[in-house]
Amino acid sequence: MTTLTKIGLAAALAVSGLVAPVAQAAPAAPELSPGLVSAMRTAFGLTEQQALVRIDQEAKATRRAPSARTAAGSSFGGSWFDQDKGVLVVGVTDTAAAERVRATGAEARLVARTAAELDRVKDRVDALSAAGSVPAAVTSWHPDPRSGAVVVDVQPGVQTAEVARFLAQARAFGPIEVNTEGVTAPVPFAAGTVGGDPYYTGNVRCSIGFSVHGGYVTAGHCGGTGAQVYGWDRSWQGQFAGSSFPGNDYAWVRTGGGWWNVPVVLGWGTVPDALVRGSWEAPVGTSVCRSGSTTRWHCGVIQTRNETIHYAQGDVHQMAGTSVCAEGGDSGGSFITGDQAQGVTSGGYGNCSSGGRTWFQPINEILSVYGLRLLTA
Repeated sequence: MTTLTKIGLAAALAVSGLVAPVAQAAPAAPELSPGLVSAMRTAFGLTEQQALVRIDQEAKATRRAPSARTAAGSSFGGSWFDQDKGVLVVGVTDTAAAERVRATGAEARLVARTAAELDRVKDRVDALSAAGSVPAAVTSWHPDPRSGAVVVDVQPGVQTAEVARFLAQARAFGPIEVNTEGVTAPVPFAAGTVGGDPYYTGNVRCSIGFSVHGGYVTAGHCGGTGAQVYGWDRSWQGQFAGSSFPGNDYAWVRTGGGWWNVPVVLGWGTVPDALVRGSWEAPVGTSVCRSGSTTRWHCGVIQTRNETIHYAQGDVHQMAGTSVCAEGGDSGGSFITGDQAQGVTSGGYGNCSSGGRTWFQPINEILSVYGLRLLTA
């Protein structure tokens, strides 16, 4: 996208001057971004009517999730979107909580452990990693409310004695399940300087995430605090006002030099550009699309939340895992469900020819840490 086009978009969208805080009232009826239906049809093999139904079901589940979690109280065992039934499912550990959850319109399911119990197990595995006790063959771990365990991803064919010792230590903390299916070591998705619609820091190319008041959010591994940033045309764009990696993988760039910030995610001609209208967190099982400067627009499903990724550079916590592909240079780019911002691209494995997985850093944490306000249409 050229600067002239960005200015035109900014002028068109700035007429109402809409800038919204992180916490927003749920829209009465979600307005679809142009091209969303066609993107859903392509990504999931749906008819137009099936895509419309799924979009509506996911929007209802996303808006229902906060009240359902509150209703579950201390019995909350996690939640997810059931793609077959098209409903939000909330795990609970007692029948009284199940009745309260059903009263919100969500489906309740009895589970063996609360989300807090699983989080405590995951936190203790995190501590093992911080102490240097995690083998390279172990790529990530996350709480799975559906199985009532913490799932540890291990690369197939490399279950060494070192891996066995780690798993024995982890199992002493609580329920552990091992997954080897489709597991490959993830790497951050940064790249060298090539053309496209990127931003540059030195010889590193990354992608813009979401516009905020005064700049945009992106991935932390793309540049440290104070690093100078240059736009697609190599003109000065701003600098990193805050950055965290590893531990987290988020940053924000304060823009200058005449660059505009608009609530738009590029569709790259695959779909029309998407407008951003909020940042409601979509449940596991919900569809999600990603925009980046290398592979452009691709879609998939949110598979995990609160996952720890074991990069060679160090662990990154509270990530969301997806079935969406990505490649070098896509780092920092947008993950969006419907018109709701979800997060910024961190890393993964595979590519967009043969497929792969990608993780994103949830956006609401970034906004909260830096006190930023998301720009919305």
